[in-house]
Amino acid sequence: MSKKNNNSASNYSQLNPELIVATVEQLSRRIEERFPEAGLRQVSAHLCHIARDARQRVVESARRSISIHLSILLLLGLFAAGVLMSISQLRIQFQPGSVTWLEFIQAMESGINDVIFIGAGIFFLVSLESRIKRRRILKALHELRSLAHVIDMHQLTKDPQRATGTLVTTPSSPSDELSPDQLIRYLDYCSEMLSLVGKLAALYLQRSDDAVVLSTVDEIEGLTTGLSRKIWQKLMIIHAGPK
Repeated sequence: MSKKNNNSASNYSQLNPELIVATVEQLSRRIEERFPEAGLRQVSAHLCHIARDARQRVVESARRSISIHLSILLLLGLFAAGVLMSISQLRIQFQPGSVTWLEFIQAMESGINDVIFIGAGIFFLVSLESRIKRRRILKALHELRSLAHVIDMHQLTKDPQRATGTLVTTPSSPSDELSPDQLIRYLDYCSEMLSLVGKLAALYLQRSDDAVVLSTVDEIEGLTTGLSRKIWQKLMIIHAGPK
């Protein structure tokens, strides 16, 4: 019973990649059914692709690199062997009258250099895995940031005053054949997509405590929230109707 409760609590305290992908796919179908010819449909299909990749990357980021860990174990073995060998050589050589202090210091220096060199290699390998994961996550987050701007471009020319009948058009005004109800749905879809972009970014943060990743995710969430706020301002104008 306790184990079941713990699993249930875990399900409600973390983002579920499967549910996020399902939500993105459902939103893509809704957009395709209502706006089959719109460019937003292609954007939603690309978001589905990114969401599936994110699900796979999150699973892979939780795995340990076997090759790196084997290399670390190998260096640790070399480290231990080097220390033991240096100690044994010193014991053999350091006998009264058999070695000078200068030779003893040189032998110590050689052993210390070996230890430092192997220790530096271990440190490099330990940090290598985290650097590789950071680079992959940042690349994925950069793609999400770019997609958020693409979504914003699709809603940018959707003027709410056109829906209220108060827009005075000019020859350079963008053409828009959407009815008020369609425009509301279109803007809603854009807002939902931006929200899901933020959720996909936060998904990477669940498996990483990297400060750079945290800062980038915060930046993306701030970006998507700001862009969604602009969309809701348009929706409020439409719902208010003509003045």
